[in-house]
Amino acid sequence: MMGLPSGTRIWLATGATDMRKGFDGLAGMVQTVLGEDPFNGHLFVFRGRRGHLAKVLWWSGDGYCLFSKRLDRGHFVWPQASSGATVALSEAQLSMLLEGIDWRRPERTWRPEKPG
Repeated sequence: MMGLPSGTRIWLATGATDMRKGFDGLAGMVQTVLGEDPFNGHLFVFRGRRGHLAKVLWWSGDGYCLFSKRLDRGHFVWPQASSGATVALSEAQLSMLLEGIDWRRPERTWRPEKPG
């Protein structure tokens, strides 16, 4: 994942999104459904109905960037909430989400050694 400017927020749009939407359709959803400004430089993440396709919309200051990822196996872990709601994520959580990892309950793969 690329480095984001400081102060950039990451918003996860809950519910399923029509993945046929492109730049303008997703920006319209950000305004009407999510109630946010799509030109504020924040990232807005959307997931399709089947759960294996995600899109990220970002205004870089001089135009929109649209990133998409389709998982070959598994699905993106998404919160259960009604459409139109948003969830804020950290960069680390976004990275886990885009790898198909359950970002809500990450577990370490190592255990610290007990002293003594």
